[in-house]
Amino acid sequence: MALHRLTSLTMGVPNVAETAAYYADFGLSPESDGWFATRDGGRQLHIVHAPTRRLVEVRVGVDDSDDLAAAASRLERIGVPGERHGSSLAARDKATGVRAVLEVAPRITQSPVSAIPYNGPGRVERAGTRAPGVLRDTPVRPRKLGHAVVGTTDFEATSSFFRDGLGFKASDYIKGEGAFLRCSTDHHNILVLNAPVTFLHHTSWQVDDIDEVGRGATAMLREHPERHVWGLGRHHAGSNFFWYLKDPAGNFSEYYSDMDCVVDDQLWTPEVLEGARGLFAWGPPPPPSFLRPEDLAALMTGTHSAGR
Repeated sequence: MALHRLTSLTMGVPNVAETAAYYADFGLSPESDGWFATRDGGRQLHIVHAPTRRLVEVRVGVDDSDDLAAAASRLERIGVPGERHGSSLAARDKATGVRAVLEVAPRITQSPVSAIPYNGPGRVERAGTRAPGVLRDTPVRPRKLGHAVVGTTDFEATSSFFRDGLGFKASDYIKGEGAFLRCSTDHHNILVLNAPVTFLHHTSWQVDDIDEVGRGATAMLREHPERHVWGLGRHHAGSNFFWYLKDPAGNFSEYYSDMDCVVDDQLWTPEVLEGARGLFAWGPPPPPSFLRPEDLAALMTGTHSAGR
């Protein structure tokens, strides 16, 4: 596809310093100018001040200027103006105010991680030694930014902006509630949610495997049990393992591994999912605060403040 990855996002929060400290604990590498880096993706999270928590900007990698021209034409067809600046094209979703920037950028390269030996019925792949996951003692550091989830008051308009304008592909839908959209071979890079107010629901960060999902969450909760939201579990849409935590501004952050990959668009058929199947295959049921964050009413009335 012409789009090849979610390069970065900018998150607006009322409490920048406190939120930044959280993402340093989460395993992202802080830089001197408000940016945070992942192991493989580089500078992928920018935290800035905003009156309420929100997704300010997403940046998407493309291969060349022809891809920018094609996106500009698509945006024009749906009535969204695009601003071309050299090797980038910017446009704004009218419903959410999110600014999207397509930029000519190199494709991400990730060195393969060695397969973990698993023992099973009639199969001994690891004999005479403990599982590698229980022997690890280094801090968990995410490999790359996987996706962001944005709530919108105009589901059709925001879905169309990303899909029909920017060129994201549809992977799956939650009936009347969500659109899983991809700009890479990952199952989704943006999830658009039908919501009563615009807000950032969560960001998601790739780690090596299920042990890193568990180790990362365990470390985050050791001195801050209030950060726990939902997990451990496995999604149906995307198939990934997950564990969700909450940052001091109220945004959720997800460690994930083993995401579905779509390397040939012709071989993937989007499904319309309903009920619990749209959320998870196994794990504890999601708490009500995951489906409807506790600060939504305050966000709707403009009385939101950071903290718990």
